[in-house]
Amino acid sequence: MEKTVEQRLSQLAALQKIDSQLDKLRQIRGGLPEEVQDLEDELEGLRTRIQRLEEEITGTRKEIANRQVIIEDSRELIKKYDKQLMDVKNNREYEALNKEIELANLEILTSERKIKIFSQEIEEKEAKLNEVQAKFDERKNDLDEKNKELEIIIEETRAEEEKLRAESAEASKDIEPRLLKAYAKIRSNMRNGLAVVTMDRGACGGCFAIIPPQRQAEIRQRKKLIVCENCGRILEDQYYFTGEAEVAVVEEPKKTSKRKAATKAETE
Repeated sequence: MEKTVEQRLSQLAALQKIDSQLDKLRQIRGGLPEEVQDLEDELEGLRTRIQRLEEEITGTRKEIANRQVIIEDSRELIKKYDKQLMDVKNNREYEALNKEIELANLEILTSERKIKIFSQEIEEKEAKLNEVQAKFDERKNDLDEKNKELEIIIEETRAEEEKLRAESAEASKDIEPRLLKAYAKIRSNMRNGLAVVTMDRGACGGCFAIIPPQRQAEIRQRKKLIVCENCGRILEDQYYFTGEAEVAVVEEPKKTSKRKAATKAETE
């Protein structure tokens, strides 16, 4: 059997009440979840920097080791060429060997200069690594503290939150998928999470925009779903939303009877 608009509105309003209670519980946590997320993101960035610096230091040390091998090889070549110089038979051979010795010495000087530069780079990178590592440790301690605070708050509200989550899931089952999807979309777009709001004193309870009299009447009749033309929230009569509909119905006849009594008195 297809549900009436009044039934749909009641279901949406009931779901909004539950979800609003859940929102209030989450507000108790304040900005802690965001702070924890920010710290986790920062730690991830610091961890990446530490890894990159360590890799760069390792690579530079390999470069130093390679240069040291080149120096040793060049020294061995010089020894070899020095021995060959003792057996040269002409100037051409002598000049050729001297040229090789000069090149070997130049290779040694170049490698030694490179080693000095690489060593300075390692010192700088190690200093930077220690700085980043210290910052990482500091932020890690901050994260541990924030997580402890958050866990205490979550633990204190866990039972109530689980109860409300179950109620929200149960209430959602009775709502048509199309309406539920629209409700969720509106709710996600609102900072306060309100998708269903009351009409209060002729204005939208969400954005406080004035509602035209004709639409006010339509909202009270509950014959169709009305959304705020300004913010897009679903509008509901405040008496039904707050559960005061019966009070409103009882009070109305009293006012009418007084008017009738006054009219009757004037006639007499």
